[in-house]
Amino acid sequence: MKLFLTDRRYTSTHLVKIAMIFLLSLSSLGIVGGSFFLRKAFNNTGDTETITNITQYREIRNQIWSNKKQIKHFPNEIPQDATNVRLAYSPGFSQQGSYLQLRMKQPPEIIKKVLFKYREIAKHKYRGGNTNDHANLPNGVPTTFFYTSDAQESFPVTYEILVLNAENRGTAGFKWNHGDSYGVAIDSSASEIVYWVEAW
Repeated sequence: MKLFLTDRRYTSTHLVKIAMIFLLSLSSLGIVGGSFFLRKAFNNTGDTETITNITQYREIRNQIWSNKKQIKHFPNEIPQDATNVRLAYSPGFSQQGSYLQLRMKQPPEIIKKVLFKYREIAKHKYRGGNTNDHANLPNGVPTTFFYTSDAQESFPVTYEILVLNAENRGTAGFKWNHGDSYGVAIDSSASEIVYWVEAW
């Protein structure tokens, strides 16, 4: 009888130890797993760096940007006669929107043709500035910042910003909270064009 009680106490002590080890292991896994997911969440900015490598343009234009209607005015590939080509692409994350800009210098006769074409179909036209300036004008719409510039976030006044389309997807009390806009910005004097699209 005494042996039976000792065995029973010995067995229950072992069960408690095994349960404790199991619970400690489980909590350790929880801490390790939780810290991994927290680190991932806070390091998301590294995953959304702006891509500026022009060799990636074709892939971004033809495969990555999902709404083809928004980028149909972009060239399928960088033209042979283009110089000083710059790219800025951000896929966006969380509450931050995504954007794509392709800036290039082309022969003046091509810029003149493109300017004439897009002036005819533009729904909104602005001179210089950025999305905040344009959206705050009477009947204004959001456009873009000058992502492909080294020094500034606004387009100089030499640029005509031609909005081909802007869609408000916000709520009644929160206009432009979500939406998209796209178009071109053209500087005839510098013979430059910037194709742009923003979605937020």
